[in-house]
Amino acid sequence: MPKWADLVLIPLVSLVLAFGLSALVILAIGEDPVAAVRMMVSGALGSTYAWGYTLYYATNFIFTGLAVAVAFQARLFNIGGEGQAMLGGLGVALICLSLPWPHWALALPAAALGAALFGAAWAAVPAWLQATRGSHIVITTIMFNFIAAAVLNYLLVNVMRPIGSMDPATAKFPSGTHLPSLHDLLAPFGIAFSRAAPANITFLIAIAACVLVWLIVWRTRLGYEIRAYGQSEPAAIYAGIRPVRIVMAAMLISGALAGLMAVNNVMGEAERLVLNAVEGAGFIGIAVALMGRSHPFGVFLAALLFGFLYQGGAELALWTDIPRELIVVIQALVILFTGALDNMVRMPLERLFLALRRGRA
Repeated sequence: MPKWADLVLIPLVSLVLAFGLSALVILAIGEDPVAAVRMMVSGALGSTYAWGYTLYYATNFIFTGLAVAVAFQARLFNIGGEGQAMLGGLGVALICLSLPWPHWALALPAAALGAALFGAAWAAVPAWLQATRGSHIVITTIMFNFIAAAVLNYLLVNVMRPIGSMDPATAKFPSGTHLPSLHDLLAPFGIAFSRAAPANITFLIAIAACVLVWLIVWRTRLGYEIRAYGQSEPAAIYAGIRPVRIVMAAMLISGALAGLMAVNNVMGEAERLVLNAVEGAGFIGIAVALMGRSHPFGVFLAALLFGFLYQGGAELALWTDIPRELIVVIQALVILFTGALDNMVRMPLERLFLALRRGRA
């Protein structure tokens, strides 16, 4: 099968099947699927306000999708992005609350570094257990999600909560840490964008992260070793590649990327650390990486799609009688067809391309 078919055609056919089945489900509850699609498109793309929310969600999914994608390259299934993003939020909060930052340009690099370090540190323990003790990375990373939630819960309730406050959250970050929104960034160019939308400069950082991941994985010796190890561990060992180093490197990069998500939702939107700030983005990152074929460009496009589904689904639940749970069903169908049922689409297309090749011969 041509590479373009694997990267573009298979996900596209999977999406058509997922949306087709979703339309049947909407019909089954007595709603109009065409009107539902129009509402989703209008709610997610119909205004700069809608675009602001779509890009805000997409930014979260880019970071968690890249985190999963880098680990996938080494054949490591990091499903701990949720916990790593939680700890990244803790790193952001500690940095932002530690000093009276005079300007966001100084606070942003420090907060990003804190988020990446805390996320990488939380991924380091499962990585070390996998590399040296053979503990399965799936089991350890998902356990660390629950540990991260418990740690954050304790800290917000007992340590970091302001005196007299009943809300399990930190104090508001200093005004000097306020990140510029897309409205602020586009205004000097005369481009109108909603002031109320939460999309901020972190979206540009996410795009830069896509480029950086591509450079690391496909243009460096470390990236080559990660991919070689993922393709065949025995062959990589025979070539002199050390498994412990590769597992640790891939997971540290993965954890750092997941932690960076906190710059968007903790520093850029809430401007304080709250419980459940991640909101499942770590798990959505798995679907984003699967759909994007673990390639940064694919991850970027898949994140935009899921950002569209999140924002469009929220508007659909708000303005129609379609329940919010059905939006989750639609998202689950997309994940199902692009992930678990990938071979159901792949195998017929492979036979089709093989028949076409034989016909030309």
